[in-house]
Amino acid sequence: MQFEYFGEKQKGQFEYYRIPKLLFSEKDFYGLSAEAKLLYGMMVDRMGLSGRNGWKDEKGRIYVYYPIGEVKRMFHCGNDKAVKMLKELDVKEGTGLIETIRQGQGKPSRIYVKKIVV
Repeated sequence: MQFEYFGEKQKGQFEYYRIPKLLFSEKDFYGLSAEAKLLYGMMVDRMGLSGRNGWKDEKGRIYVYYPIGEVKRMFHCGNDKAVKMLKELDVKEGTGLIETIRQGQGKPSRIYVKKIVV
């Protein structure tokens, strides 16, 4: 595979995930793996789509669907690794950057992505 140099016309041709710098500079996030930080950025990105689709609960909070299979596919990893990343972010076992609410009956869990407030 060969790679070309960027020129003036190509500089904006890609889409990007935005990851808050605080995830790398604040002590509260030092133990968070790089993969979990990237996953958080991907979930924040997904919030825009959820908002456009009207995925809000009765309190007006936007949620995302990010099934474990999609995490495995995006990170090219197994189930254990995907579960570990989600746990690192979750309010019950990790940093609290996401809150997962199970819906039951074969429905995907709702994931509430939380803002970092300093």
